[in-house]
Amino acid sequence: SYSAGEPPADCPRCPRLVGYRLENRRKDPLGHNAPVRSFGPVEARLLVLGLAPGVSGANRTGRPFTGDWAGDLLYETLGGFGFAVGRYERPDDGLQLADCMVTNAVRCAPPENKPTPAEIAACRMFLIDRLDALPRLCAVLALGRIAHESFIRACGGHLSATPFGHGREYDIVSGSRSVKLFDSYHCSRYNTNTGVLTAEMFRSVFGRIRACLGA
Repeated sequence: SYSAGEPPADCPRCPRLVGYRLENRRKDPLGHNAPVRSFGPVEARLLVLGLAPGVSGANRTGRPFTGDWAGDLLYETLGGFGFAVGRYERPDDGLQLADCMVTNAVRCAPPENKPTPAEIAACRMFLIDRLDALPRLCAVLALGRIAHESFIRACGGHLSATPFGHGREYDIVSGSRSVKLFDSYHCSRYNTNTGVLTAEMFRSVFGRIRACLGA
């Protein structure tokens, strides 16, 4: 059994990821090394959807985007737009999200940060349940193509009609409601180091999200 939208600690759905989880537990017995639960209040109107936990980031700390560079940029930007309160440092830093929840399309760390299509599909049931359990959801920020496509599929949409692109926006029907989907390149160290995504580009997307949701 699992709570709405969250896989059990020993989720068995993806054999390769289970094996990798057990390997990481042997290497780092004090780490989280389990599916990473969503972070933020269920009253949130914004859901930030990433790819998967980094093996030395969220897989170790147990909180999405915590312990690696992607989290530095994400939580700093969330704070700048009023979606986070407090100082971002580590899982016990007391940081709280405001009107925002952060989660991943795949909840277990994949080798080389590359989940297979089958693993993405196997984890989608948790995304569907997560969306259903956010009663005030109005906007979703997809970080990267995989998050974008998994969200579209979770809503029963067609990828050909809604291609991923940084800065794109779509009105997506999710159940009985319409949700605004915002796309951004993933805030990974690779993307920021290579200039694929700059802090200014990231903030621009968040500016439009904030304008969409209002104060």
